[in-house]
Amino acid sequence: MNYELQIAQELQIRPNQVKATLELLDGGGTVPFISRYRKEATGELDEVQVAGIRDRVEQLRELDKRKEAILKSIQEQGKLTPELEGKVKGAETMSKLEDIYLPYKPKRRTKGMIAREKGLEPLAELIFSQKSIDLESEASNYLDAEKEVNSIEEALQGARDIIAEWVNENAELREKMRKLFLTEGNFTSRVIPGKEAEAIKYKDYFEWTEPIKTAPSHRVLAMRRGEKELFLLLDTVPEEAAAIHLMEKEILQDSSNSSADQVRLAIKDAYKRLLKPSMETEVRLITKKKADEEAIKVFTENLKQLLLGAPLGEKSVMAIDPGFRTGCKLVCLGPQGQFLHYEAIYPHEPQRKTAEAGMTVKGLAEKFNIQAIAIGNGTAGRETEAFVKRLNLPKSVIVTMVNEAGASIYSASDVAREEFPDLDLTVRGAVSIGRRLMDPLAELVKIDPKSIGVGQYQHDVDQNALKNALDDTVISAVNGVGVDLNTASKQLLTYVSGLGPVLAQNIVDFRNENGPFASRAQLKKVPRLGEKAFEQAAGFLRINHAKQLLDRSAVHPERYALVAQMAKDVNASVEELMSSEELRNKISLNKYVSDTVGLPTLQDILAELAKPGRDPRANFEVFAFEESVNSMSDLKVGMKLPGVVTNITAFGAFVDVGVHQDGLVHLSHLADRFIKDPNEVVSVNQKVQVTVMEVDIARKRIGLSMKADPFAERSKKMEKKPDVKTQPKESEGSMADKLAMLKGKFGG
Repeated sequence: MNYELQIAQELQIRPNQVKATLELLDGGGTVPFISRYRKEATGELDEVQVAGIRDRVEQLRELDKRKEAILKSIQEQGKLTPELEGKVKGAETMSKLEDIYLPYKPKRRTKGMIAREKGLEPLAELIFSQKSIDLESEASNYLDAEKEVNSIEEALQGARDIIAEWVNENAELREKMRKLFLTEGNFTSRVIPGKEAEAIKYKDYFEWTEPIKTAPSHRVLAMRRGEKELFLLLDTVPEEAAAIHLMEKEILQDSSNSSADQVRLAIKDAYKRLLKPSMETEVRLITKKKADEEAIKVFTENLKQLLLGAPLGEKSVMAIDPGFRTGCKLVCLGPQGQFLHYEAIYPHEPQRKTAEAGMTVKGLAEKFNIQAIAIGNGTAGRETEAFVKRLNLPKSVIVTMVNEAGASIYSASDVAREEFPDLDLTVRGAVSIGRRLMDPLAELVKIDPKSIGVGQYQHDVDQNALKNALDDTVISAVNGVGVDLNTASKQLLTYVSGLGPVLAQNIVDFRNENGPFASRAQLKKVPRLGEKAFEQAAGFLRINHAKQLLDRSAVHPERYALVAQMAKDVNASVEELMSSEELRNKISLNKYVSDTVGLPTLQDILAELAKPGRDPRANFEVFAFEESVNSMSDLKVGMKLPGVVTNITAFGAFVDVGVHQDGLVHLSHLADRFIKDPNEVVSVNQKVQVTVMEVDIARKRIGLSMKADPFAERSKKMEKKPDVKTQPKESEGSMADKLAMLKGKFGG
């Protein structure tokens, strides 16, 4: 089926762009390859647009498969008419399609079926016509002891059961009811009696009501989690009177008689017994999907920012996984992250072998020519940082803390065991901390993103949707940066366009057997790596010391001949062209435009020749916490501190200020102006200045602000005469109370 026009209208792009993109996707093209190297074909669609086309066409194809199955089912029942077939084929959404199919969908034995078996359908039809009739006289005609219709009321009840099913199966009515639930319905949450103490983290939802249409994703997921944990009762319905009124308006005719009264009773029964449960289930699915999408969007944006964190680069690094009782695990790594040495030191209580530990650090730093020291930010992190900084190491040695979230997950993983089969778990964790400093992207791809600590309700959302979104994010980051073919791990290579786990392993095996790759062309010798995989992957793989200079760049091998022609036309070699801006300025790109190569690709090539293999990530900057603040007890309201954003959620940002407990900058305190999305002003790993607003040591809650004058609003409120009769609104609660509430909301 042709989806081009529909997708083009939905995504507000041209049909020919959709057509070209679909052809490339169906031909095995990946999102990074298509958006980077096929700009002429797609009209310069970016990764988001290409992925949008891919995802939408999958949805539409699934819809068409369902239509085929439904038409086959109705045809087998002998009930398919041209009109019905047209309705099925014309359904634009899955919910509309299922509404049309509902009357024909095989069901378990219902009250309506039982009534039909008793021969009451003609009576139901007569009543449903809402004509003025002698109700008792007509109903008496259906009394039949053998069929268990022993009274007029039993006959009328059976007729109403049939009518209730007709009402429930009315596709137009269901669509309007669905809209009513979504636009006029409310989430109503209340605590299960007797569970108040256990459910304290859900205190804000003990008596809570808010409109479905405006409820933010984090509150939807919080209420659902509370319900799942059997602490909360949750309803998702509009006012019953409004729902009944809508149904009567659609079903009842302008008549007032005994038949209409019976239909009215059937409508109420249809709502309570059939439509309400059905609509509530649908609304729960719809709102869950919407909440999932928003939570996944937050997660993927955070992950992208974390993966694209500034790398220190190829330097000799000492990494320390800090600890008190069990000591600090210290490793030394070479410039390519290779493991060189391990030792345990005990600078803290209870052993307190501080002098000995200091000599060890200084000796190893000198022996391995250490250029940077990475210290994990977990338990004893700040104490270890202070210890190292007191050693008077050369000023050229960088000392910095590294977020170690997920390092323990990596150290116990199959990946870590494969890399370091002879090392202890804790030693592997220290290696991971050091490598994160050198190249966050290369190291973090080895860890399940859900374990990195930058998500919101990641265990509550649709896991398949989450995995697909996270995979897309990692793939985008890896291919956006590019990969060193001769140093990349199997895990990193797996995410390169066109590869995957099997080819990534084959590349590593080939590299181990034959030594480093000398050229991209050599990739074609890797088992099972054919022309298509080479086409998709080659441009994203770098060989930093290759004889062919373009192998070091993002220029695709299919364009090497074109670059050579450019160089020849200005009487220069490719090397001279890459090193001389003057020569590059002589090139007239229009001269090289052809049926397959347009200006977008030519402009990309020229930019790449100027800075071959350029890393798009920011330059590394050393960061240090406030030295006088090491624990929550050191915090005082009003303090201004440096911090690092560790996680962003829909309701604010979490910031590490170096006290082993992240503080929350609520959405209302992220900026002096009003913002709806935290990503407008902050990103993961961003260095920020914050003001301490509240400290609750007992509950481990820290409230922070990024406003220039965070106490100004509070001062204005204090100037006003308080109204002792007025209870504080939810939005006016203390930051500590909000943090207590968010404890239940923040996942992972």
